[in-house]
Amino acid sequence: MEVLMEKKFKTRYSPFLLWVLGFLLLSACDSARVYEDYSDLGDAYWHLDSLQRFTFQVEDTSRSYNLFATFRNGSSYPYYNLYFQYSLKDSSDRILAEELKETLFFDAKSGAPLGSGLGDLFDHQVLLLEGYRFSSSGAHTLTLQQSMRMDTLPFLLSVGSRLEYANQEK
Repeated sequence: MEVLMEKKFKTRYSPFLLWVLGFLLLSACDSARVYEDYSDLGDAYWHLDSLQRFTFQVEDTSRSYNLFATFRNGSSYPYYNLYFQYSLKDSSDRILAEELKETLFFDAKSGAPLGSGLGDLFDHQVLLLEGYRFSSSGAHTLTLQQSMRMDTLPFLLSVGSRLEYANQEK
């Protein structure tokens, strides 16, 4: 009976699980974060016509912000990079910023995965706007669209957005 309980305890509380819980607790204490959300791509494909929209509230226009796009890919993603288009609009649908961006998922020469990852999943954070000051408070929407030559990009698991205060420790 004692051996069974000891085995059950070890299985239930593995070091990996404790590491994940510790990471979640530390990330919950992120004082720079104003908004962070992601959209899971349920079938692990990002279709060309699938616009990812993230709406967040800006309350303090006297502060500077950093805006990021975030991506999670599998190691079987077929390209070393990702081209995507972003558009930031205010509540009156006025375009504040838009641009075609590129991010690297793998080193072009060695094929080594870039970004932070665990196993065969990798996370990437791409800076869109740095030290940006919003001219009005209220709802703002960031739209992301893939701009690769394929209509359907495989092995992309999620797309997200993060807004944080600029010039602040994470």
